[in-house]
Amino acid sequence: MSNTLGEIEIQILWNRLLSVVEEQAQTLVRTAFSTAAREAGDISAGVFDMQGRMLAQAVTGTPGHINSMARAVVHFLNDFPAETLKDGDVLITNDPWKGTGHLFDLTVVTPIFLDGQAVALFASTTHVVDIGGLGVSAEGRQIYHEGLYIPLMYLVREGRMNEDLIGMVRANVREPVQVVGDIYALIACNEKGGVRLVEMMREYHLTDLQELGEQVIARSRRAMADVIAKLPQGRWSASMTIDGFEAPVTLAATLTIAGDRVLVDFTGTSGLSRYAINCPICYTEAYTSFGVKAALAPWIPNNTGTLDAVIVTAPENTIVNAPHPAAVYARSVIGHMLPDVVYGCLDQAIPDLVPAEGTSSLWNLSLLAGHGLTGTEGSAIRSFNVTTFHSGGAGARPKQDGLSATPFPSGVRNVPVEITEAITPLVVWRKELRQGSGGAGRQRGGLGQRMEIANREGTAFGIQARFERGEYPARGRHGGAPGATGSLSLGSGGAMKVKGFQVIPAGDRLIVEMPGGGGYGDPFARDPAQVARDVRFGLIAPEQARAQYGVALTAAGEPDAEATARLRAAR
Repeated sequence: MSNTLGEIEIQILWNRLLSVVEEQAQTLVRTAFSTAAREAGDISAGVFDMQGRMLAQAVTGTPGHINSMARAVVHFLNDFPAETLKDGDVLITNDPWKGTGHLFDLTVVTPIFLDGQAVALFASTTHVVDIGGLGVSAEGRQIYHEGLYIPLMYLVREGRMNEDLIGMVRANVREPVQVVGDIYALIACNEKGGVRLVEMMREYHLTDLQELGEQVIARSRRAMADVIAKLPQGRWSASMTIDGFEAPVTLAATLTIAGDRVLVDFTGTSGLSRYAINCPICYTEAYTSFGVKAALAPWIPNNTGTLDAVIVTAPENTIVNAPHPAAVYARSVIGHMLPDVVYGCLDQAIPDLVPAEGTSSLWNLSLLAGHGLTGTEGSAIRSFNVTTFHSGGAGARPKQDGLSATPFPSGVRNVPVEITEAITPLVVWRKELRQGSGGAGRQRGGLGQRMEIANREGTAFGIQARFERGEYPARGRHGGAPGATGSLSLGSGGAMKVKGFQVIPAGDRLIVEMPGGGGYGDPFARDPAQVARDVRFGLIAPEQARAQYGVALTAAGEPDAEATARLRAAR
């Protein structure tokens, strides 16, 4: 092959590179021990050049992991320069500020060698089931409460496992088999990616990735520049109030489109929380840049060239730029809301492009039982600790209804209830769409879910709640109505808080009602046939059709044209 890659070679090698990183990610999913990776796909995987620039990412994974990991590899190279790395080395950290935002995410980086020369770095991340400390709790006050802090260090050195570190992990976590198993899965997935990359390079007679990497990054950056240059130039601001923990939180953003870049500044956002909903700037950057790219150029590959087109800034000591040693475990509570704030700006610049607000922040159920937490003195209780991934409704889109029970922007998969029931004594008695929870609009907001959960052994269990949209619903856009708020309660009728550790008494049930997404456009402009369909499918009640949409139905459930016209005219 000549020194200059031709157009066809570049496309072939790019497609091959995508296959390499996808196999890397699937290796992690298939070998991981925790449900977060195996079932929910709460991971990331990618290949980097020796300067720490991300060239390609796997489709499998979440934006928070992928985009923050994209910046993390440079931190590893600062501490472990490329020329010092040896074949068989593997590096690790869970530093929230140099990794992906909290201690529960382990990031592993592996240098790959071809004929004795380091040619690439593979990085991967997964969310482990436990890392010690308070556990999956938003109630920590400092990072020191939140578990084992692993600075950037060797996990494997020239093929020899750091057994001292593995011993420290085993001694500090509640689920050592799962956590250590996930560490080995991270090593395995990077190794598999490296094997496939070397095969590719030998097949195409490449001695390094320099030229291919430069082409990938430059083309992605140029494509983003072309898209941004065609947009209206200017500055727009928006804000959103969410529940917070001890007090409501204001998220404020100013978005500037200037030349070939989009700048997002979070000046005006609330200060630090006393609790663990603070967000390191790396995670803020990750979800902000994802929100921008998803709206403006979803077809362009995501790599360093793409990410460099979005500049994110935030004043330090705000909830979106929390410095060490702030508690940050539940940083997703804030980070997942940031695309909604960005879309409030973009909607002013480019109408009819972005969706209404959604549930956005995941409604993951972290359920547990154990001595000192849910057991009474002298009682025998089966211990367990599980996080099962679920979501409320997404916001309606300009031309389509919002997706129900779908996580945006995180993109993780829901965990099947059968998995939770198989590994714990829990039973999910009910899991269904929550009728009427989507905001009314010309396009209806996505529905949330209703779940009913109990301990089949009849003993108490607890929930580490860290939910949003309990007080402030997802707002509609352009006349659309807000979605329903979410709530927790007991089957016996008692109300519960949407944040903090709480116990479900023995014999009682946990009722979870997840929020709905906001509607888009005037509800009275919705096609009466679609309203009738929603009633027929149980998505809204007949009385909602009349009150919210101005649609009267016949006894057969079809739109009554004359009665509907009168209702809409009388509004």
